[in-house]
Amino acid sequence: MSVATFLSFLIIADMAEKGIADFSSGPIARSILIYTFPLFLGNLFQQLYNAADTLIVGNFLGPDALAAVSSSGSLIFMMVGFFNGLAVGAGVVISRAYGAGDRERLEKAMHSDIAFGIAAGLAITLLAVLFTPRILRAIATPPSLLPISASYFRIYSAGIFFSVMYNVLMGIMNALGDSRHPLYYLIVSSAVNIVLDLVFVGLLGWGVWSAALATIISQAVSAALCFCRLQRKGEGGVRIRIRVIAISGMEMRAIIRFGLPSGLQNSIIGFANTVIQASVNTFPAAAIAGFGVYAKIEGFVLLPISSFSLALTTFVAQVSGAGNRDRALKGAKEGMAMCVAVAEAVGALLFVSAPLLVRMFSSDPDVIAYGVRQARIEAFFYFLVAVSHSSAGILRGAGKAFIPMLVMLSAWCAFRVAFVRAALSFTHDISVIYAAYPVTWLLSSAIFAYYLLRRPWLR
Repeated sequence: MSVATFLSFLIIADMAEKGIADFSSGPIARSILIYTFPLFLGNLFQQLYNAADTLIVGNFLGPDALAAVSSSGSLIFMMVGFFNGLAVGAGVVISRAYGAGDRERLEKAMHSDIAFGIAAGLAITLLAVLFTPRILRAIATPPSLLPISASYFRIYSAGIFFSVMYNVLMGIMNALGDSRHPLYYLIVSSAVNIVLDLVFVGLLGWGVWSAALATIISQAVSAALCFCRLQRKGEGGVRIRIRVIAISGMEMRAIIRFGLPSGLQNSIIGFANTVIQASVNTFPAAAIAGFGVYAKIEGFVLLPISSFSLALTTFVAQVSGAGNRDRALKGAKEGMAMCVAVAEAVGALLFVSAPLLVRMFSSDPDVIAYGVRQARIEAFFYFLVAVSHSSAGILRGAGKAFIPMLVMLSAWCAFRVAFVRAALSFTHDISVIYAAYPVTWLLSSAIFAYYLLRRPWLR
């Protein structure tokens, strides 16, 4: 990183430290960066503690334990993804009420979101714990990996409630324009997770299940910190009050209207990923581990993309709520351009550094070979992911959440699964699974580009 780039990051961080990003006036790119930078850092620390399990397990417990942890990633995303998507919908409702200055609607939306998160989080936790063995068998987990996979997945499932609540609470804070405090809380929880991983796995030798225990403790810490912040001092003149946490019919309908498409999209993409994981599970354990390691590395590559996407959702929602559509259009263009440029730069860096990055998770040469091969196939196509995610963020902010859901489900689910199944029927080569991702990114980007250029979302 150049000195100029480093100094620019410091300037942006200093501006972000002074308060919440103001999307209503001033230079658009500056406003988006002020909001995106702490959001990116927050996502970075979240990804760090997500990757800590894989990194520490791979180095202390070996490739079989690493494969067991890796095979659970798509399942976890499928379960939590729905509520993450619903949180995005709640964020749109909250951002619009905040932008319009409607305090009553803002309070009702916040409390409805929390009430639903509590109920749904408890329900999914119970179901996941009860049906752990059946779920793992359904994705063709190899019998040799089933016992350790089950121990990890069951413990992790017991703490899914905290993950759901953290995403709900963080979504509220982000919707109000506060991407700074979630960053602080993630730094704390990431440190807790890494320290506990090292103690449980490295020092005490408790096994793969203890890595999941460390993760759920850290998630509980971050959720508690977010709740205390919102209860003690709410942004925009509002705060969370425990006695009035309840579902408001009108606001819940709005949250479902905007969030259900995103939630279904995440869940179905997660389901498609579990189907693909089942195909990966037909390869050797080193291939399963390599696929899982690359998924963790890719999580870091996607951080700036997802951060810009959420920033665009919040920007468009707030500015549209204030009635300034011209500014919303200009912000959409500038935000997407920045997202694409950053994504391609990070992809190029991944191509060069792939062997070093994979080796951090495992010293097994076969695992390294599989991970590097996937990186070399996908690295230069992340600009397509940026186009798709930023387009989806713009449309969600404009209140058109159904379109991103339809595009993603068609391209990233139905077509991707069909492509993998068809290709594997001709050749049992894991490279065809790797190639499915750039192909489906191109398809979704082409559809989004056609839709946005017609600009029906402005009407």
